Amino acid sequence: MVQAYNFIGSWQLFPERGTYDFGERPKSGIYKIQSNGEEKQLYIEHNWVTLESQAFNSSYTVQAGSGLQPMEHQEIAEASELDFPDGITLIIKLYKGSELWLELLHELQPNGYLKLTQKGRNETGEAYTNVEIFHKQLSVLPYSASVSGAVIKHTEEGVIRHKALTAMEEQTNMQLEQIRKQIELLAIQAQEIQKRKELSMIIYGAQLNFQPVIGQIYYLYERKDGSHLLSMVSPKEWGRSAPFKKAVASVKLLADHTWTEIL
Repeated sequence: MVQAYNFIGSWQLFPERGTYDFGERPKSGIYKIQSNGEEKQLYIEHNWVTLESQAFNSSYTVQAGSGLQPMEHQEIAEASELDFPDGITLIIKLYKGSELWLELLHELQPNGYLKLTQKGRNETGEAYTNVEIFHKQLSVLPYSASVSGAVIKHTEEGVIRHKALTAMEEQTNMQLEQIRKQIELLAIQAQEIQKRKELSMIIYGAQLNFQPVIGQIYYLYERKDGSHLLSMVSPKEWGRSAPFKKAVASVKLLADHTWTEIL
């Protein structure tokens, strides 16, 4: 299923970034999306652990196709609808009878995270919206999945592995973010240097009847014939006798003998 390609994988929950109108805030969770390309099915598995270390699991399969498709697991829903509005949006709608009881909106964010918005109704019929943020992971589940409400006791090996993987992902994500910011800063600095170089080439090709002083502000003008003039006289001081077509910029000579525009 080509449309599902960007969503396929195992996603790890950021518990602190979610908002919950309904249910308890989990302390950890894994959201899996798998595809059977030939049968055009998506297998969804949602595992989470509460603050009291109770583990919950929900899994089901949805079928692509026009209109409502019957669900294999009737205890989850009787029918489902699968839609890909674009390459970064996946919508799953679950129905009981003809009534929509849960909508799952999956959105891929610019930073690569998955935003899952769940819109449904609680036992009293009140509408709720839960929003969860996930990041893609390569690791396996940090706990064993079980039926709803079963208390999970972590093994010492599993706890060590989970802590190590969590620490590794936090550190590598932090380092990648630092590198990304450094790259952005270098790109900005390169653009500024290129602008100074282009401006300097114009000024050094302009008419210059004096020795510029570092740190002093001068004024660059363009004549009617397209040539340039560097002057100590500002546009306001010229009055109507200005010997140029237009004022280009106010400029300053830097210590490296490049010129920068003064805004």
